[in-house]
Amino acid sequence: MSDIVLSASVRQNLLSLQSTADLLSTTQNRLATGNKVNTALDNPTNFFTAQGLNNRASDINNLLDSIGNGVQVLQAANTGITSIQKLVDTAKSIANQALQTPTGYSTKSEAAATITGATSSNLLGGTATAAVAASTVAASAYAGNEFVGDGTNNDTITIDGQTVTFDGTTDGTTAIADSTNHKYTVAEAVAKINHDLGATSSTVTAAVGTGADAGKIVLTNSATGTASNFTVDASSTTSGADGGFGSSAVTTTNGADAGTTGGLSGTTLSIAASSDGAIPAATINFGTGSGQVSTLDQLNTALATSNLTASVDSTGKITITTTNDHASATIGALSGTATGSGLFTAGAGSAPVADANSQNTRASLIAQYNQVIDQIKTTAQDSSFNGVNLLNGDQLKLVFNETGKSTLTIQGVTFDPAGLGLSSLTKGTDFLDNSNINTVLNSLNDASSTLRSQASAFGSNLSIVQIRQDFSKNLINVLQTGSSNLTLADTNEEAANSQALATRQSIAVSALALANQSQQSVLQLLR
Repeated sequence: MSDIVLSASVRQNLLSLQSTADLLSTTQNRLATGNKVNTALDNPTNFFTAQGLNNRASDINNLLDSIGNGVQVLQAANTGITSIQKLVDTAKSIANQALQTPTGYSTKSEAAATITGATSSNLLGGTATAAVAASTVAASAYAGNEFVGDGTNNDTITIDGQTVTFDGTTDGTTAIADSTNHKYTVAEAVAKINHDLGATSSTVTAAVGTGADAGKIVLTNSATGTASNFTVDASSTTSGADGGFGSSAVTTTNGADAGTTGGLSGTTLSIAASSDGAIPAATINFGTGSGQVSTLDQLNTALATSNLTASVDSTGKITITTTNDHASATIGALSGTATGSGLFTAGAGSAPVADANSQNTRASLIAQYNQVIDQIKTTAQDSSFNGVNLLNGDQLKLVFNETGKSTLTIQGVTFDPAGLGLSSLTKGTDFLDNSNINTVLNSLNDASSTLRSQASAFGSNLSIVQIRQDFSKNLINVLQTGSSNLTLADTNEEAANSQALATRQSIAVSALALANQSQQSVLQLLR
């Protein structure tokens, strides 16, 4: 080819045409691929940067599948919790139905005592005793201790708070016989005492003693009980005589109120705890003092903490029984001074008597309850997705970025009946009385609280996973857009370039043809 000689103009046109052809080829390649950078030779920086962005987007996109599976695992767990909650609510309904059935026992455990005279306002009872009708006091000796009075210098004595003045008379007008020494005989002293006390309506009267009290002044109060006690004070007479009553005040104590013998007053009743612990121990102190029990209301208050209640009938029979909530329990052993003849019987209370119909109804409800418990177990076992069960103790670990440094670990729980604190019931042991049923209800309420709390925790985790899932999708879009910005061709621009180059190529061909015309002229001369 070096032997061929081209003119300068032809060579220049040829070069231009070749350049245009190269540009046109590049433009057509960009239009065909849509990329302005197809190989590292096109633009090494953009090519490798875009490749890195695409690789990261691809890695994150691969993680989206596992993230999506994680969302479904959490959804499966949440579905399981929702179903288990409904089953727990069903179990509650069964337990509440058992509460509404008649008491499971026709006769509850009891301990009783018949106390004479016991009433709801006074449980102490006992046999009444009569009040002492009067208090009396006799002078030790009147002779040698005669009261003296002449109207001026007068002895006095205070009896039952009333003052008797020995003024030389027996009744204020009749003079005593001794006009020399002015001493009162025992009969005159008695007359004067009765006169002055009668004027004050005192219930105390005086008399001349007889028998062992012969020659003495004997004072008697006709009031009853302790109200008949009175004081005699002859310690400050003018003459120094005391009429035999002594030199200091004397108070009678032989008047006594009506009282009782027997009964519960002053006794103590000790009730031991029941063998099953349903009836805590109790100690009752009977009496009217502080902290003691004398009325039915007070007794029920004292027994309430031991799940016992008391009643009294018209015959004075006090009956202590277990409450309806603890009808299956037996009252523990009774002891103390309130037990014995005529009081409470020592030893354990009577055993409760089961009601067959009621217990059969409760046994049927136990069977229904146990079916629900079995379903809770199987529901928890079936709440899995892709082999992961967050309700059976499995762990879910999610990776959010291509380096594996951004992760979320969700620890599962065991929500079978045992994990929720629930268990199957046994006929003849459970649902026997309201207390037993309430214990089951408390367990169900605790299980509901646990389920709600875990549902909230899983819900929070699900929100996090969904947020990261959306973030990953958006990030992939950002990465791919960035990669495209570095490599994609502008089709509008490339199309315009293609048209321009096609025009240039046509012009170049025409120019080359013109350049060849001079050589053709020479050829014509040679012909």
